[in-house]
Amino acid sequence: MLLIFDCDGVLVDSEALACEIDAQILTGIGLPYSAQDIARKFVGVSFKDMVARLEAEHDCTLPADLGAQLDTALFAKFETDLKPIEGVREAILSLPWPRCVASSSTPDRIALSLRITGLLDLFDHVFSATQVARGKPAPDLFLHAAEQMSANPQDCVVIEDSAAGVQGALAAGMRVIGFVGGAHCGPEHAEKLRQAGARIIIERMADLKSAVQGMVRP
Repeated sequence: MLLIFDCDGVLVDSEALACEIDAQILTGIGLPYSAQDIARKFVGVSFKDMVARLEAEHDCTLPADLGAQLDTALFAKFETDLKPIEGVREAILSLPWPRCVASSSTPDRIALSLRITGLLDLFDHVFSATQVARGKPAPDLFLHAAEQMSANPQDCVVIEDSAAGVQGALAAGMRVIGFVGGAHCGPEHAEKLRQAGARIIIERMADLKSAVQGMVRP
């Protein structure tokens, strides 16, 4: 079995910070969004897909350096405020199966997040949506990770905090555990993941081991 972890909102408690920065930058260029708006519409979505949706919805062309603006502000915020999800290191170390990261974020952001939170040593293999044609909710990233890790999709368990991620994992033919323990998860978040197809949902990383063991094929 292969365990595939999303990064933002699963390994690191970054989504609330990212939504705040995205809202500030977009509002500053004339697209007024609140952090709540960003969380509702774009959590789990790649930057490329977010830009495409924004440009289509607002019939505009966003600045070419928007990604650099967001990264500069966000990376500075991460250096001071980013924390790991509570109990995630212990939870991962309690599981004996191979593991990797499959995230909508860029490789630089993933590496920074894992370094700051002291989780970098847990993963030899990290995959980004920049490596595939389509980001979540398409299955491309998860299928790419499974192929690179020499795993059959049906033998993979994905841990995800976003509806897009849950949909992508299921589309790839994988089993999925929804996680709702991040700071960005409101009381309605579990239902959102259920509607996306997650049948098992946990609020604490302390419950990850039992959730994964319940999915082990005989």
